[in-house]
Amino acid sequence: MKTSLANLTICVMSDDDWNGSDLTGTLLVAMPSMGDQRFARSVIFLCAHSRDGAMGLVVNKVLDDLTLPSLLEQLSLDRGSADDEPIHFGGPVETSRGFVLHSADYVQESTLVINDQMALTATVEVLKAIAGGEGPERKVLALGYAGWSAGQLDAEIQANGWLSVPADDELVFGAEHEHKWERALAKLGVSPAMLSGEAGHA
Repeated sequence: MKTSLANLTICVMSDDDWNGSDLTGTLLVAMPSMGDQRFARSVIFLCAHSRDGAMGLVVNKVLDDLTLPSLLEQLSLDRGSADDEPIHFGGPVETSRGFVLHSADYVQESTLVINDQMALTATVEVLKAIAGGEGPERKVLALGYAGWSAGQLDAEIQANGWLSVPADDELVFGAEHEHKWERALAKLGVSPAMLSGEAGHA
């Protein structure tokens, strides 16, 4: 699979009259009734959310056949000190495009600073930094992203497709991907058995 990391441009909300709730920097947790199987049991970190739409990365699903060293090899980059970190399925949009969601200790000109803890970089330079041991302390490497047009995510939340959960480092960067969905729900004090398609959203 041919992969690439291109400069990322995200339209950040600038209008003061948007009446929606800005969920940037939080996690979306798919309800059990999620109809789109691509997002079943997904946990998504929202990198941007405004009246113009939303963009996020799935943080609990990894690609079986791709790791950081193999990605570096595909991009003709030196492996350096890179370890065998998995590459995530970031979402179904532009699945050959690479993104690095990371701690905010690494910031370059092309980096989107999401909040005091999180940032997003989508350039080859961040991979070179990681391979050279000069990258961010914590990171999620992903191919593809989840995207919503204006009002689409808000409508899906109102229809009980998603729950909003505060993000924390372990849910975003932790290695126990198969348990992140249940752990994210547990932050709200609920279990999968308590939820149904008619359940309210938080």
